[in-house]
Amino acid sequence: MKLARVIVTLLVVFIVLLLATFSSQSATVILPPSDPASLVGETATAMFAGGCFWCVEADLEKVPGVVSVVSGYAGGTSANPTYADYAGAGHREVVLVTYDPAVVSYANLAEWVIKHSDPTDAEGSFYDRGAEYAPALYYKSDDERREAERLVAAIDTLGVYDKLIAIAISPRPQFWPAEDYHQDYYRKNSIKYSYYRNGSGRDAFIERHWGAQAGKFTVSVAPEATSPWASFVRPSETELRAQLTPLQYRVTQEYDTEPPFDNAYDTNKAEGIYVDVVSGEPLFSSRDKYDSGTGWPSFTRPITPEAVVLKPDRYLIFVRTEVRSRYADSHLGHVFEDGPTDSALVQSGYAAGLRYCMNSAALQFVPLADMATEGYADYIRFVTTN
Repeated sequence: MKLARVIVTLLVVFIVLLLATFSSQSATVILPPSDPASLVGETATAMFAGGCFWCVEADLEKVPGVVSVVSGYAGGTSANPTYADYAGAGHREVVLVTYDPAVVSYANLAEWVIKHSDPTDAEGSFYDRGAEYAPALYYKSDDERREAERLVAAIDTLGVYDKLIAIAISPRPQFWPAEDYHQDYYRKNSIKYSYYRNGSGRDAFIERHWGAQAGKFTVSVAPEATSPWASFVRPSETELRAQLTPLQYRVTQEYDTEPPFDNAYDTNKAEGIYVDVVSGEPLFSSRDKYDSGTGWPSFTRPITPEAVVLKPDRYLIFVRTEVRSRYADSHLGHVFEDGPTDSALVQSGYAAGLRYCMNSAALQFVPLADMATEGYADYIRFVTTN
């Protein structure tokens, strides 16, 4: 047990500890948990594992919007496990987080857990070995599962770690709270906790891989919150004509249609995203592109449900559905009901059987390898995962 290890170590290095205590206490900032009374609206809960629950609890209580964090056990076969028997019954050390979803999201919390643990180690956590210390993101809905999967894929793509992330993504099991002496351990036993944490190598690992980014939401942040296209201002006609080719202008501004089979992206199979040629706002992902045989680039869905705007088009004798971009209001193409039928689309909240038939002239392709440097890191997950 790690508690026994700490006590023995403290006795052996008592003199060193006295010297370390002063520096640890002076350097460690312990923030109080958020005041639940100050929250507005309903709260939500989430469960995570990131090794020693003392550390995970302490890290998550620093996050704005977190109401409380309770250490406990989950995932095993026994009821009412204790610290003495939880590991033998297959439980993990976990934390149950109560948070205000108006301030912080499940994806934000999952990112925080990944950044403050070793998500590449499926057999323990730092010098605590065994499945009971293995990291995990637990989900209670398909939306949370998809967020966790997209988050892991996006961080893997960034290449932060030397190995692929091995954190478990599992359905949320029943939670059993740990004994009282484990709750807020970092407050009640700050000296022992500081010595344990410093010796584990956790903070050195976090600093080496994330640095200042460990204290920020850089992967799960809502894309619109930091994206320049959210405040897009339409250029003048003169500026637009100078910015666009004649074909791009006719398609996006004058509702024209480019020739089939003779355009830039009909046969493009590279991984990446397609953005509005005027504003740069993300529209479609290569993940959802398919060969419709029509001669125009076709997609089963937009990159996010709110990325495009649909409007009735009565230009012909029958009504069609026009597709326009959200911010630049560019004409992109039309959507038809003759696309692939895929049950996975329905499970993801999209309608199956749709074909978003787009004009290449309205789009700009950003390759996956260039997405981070061109400001689209938040959208990598829409290319690399379903």
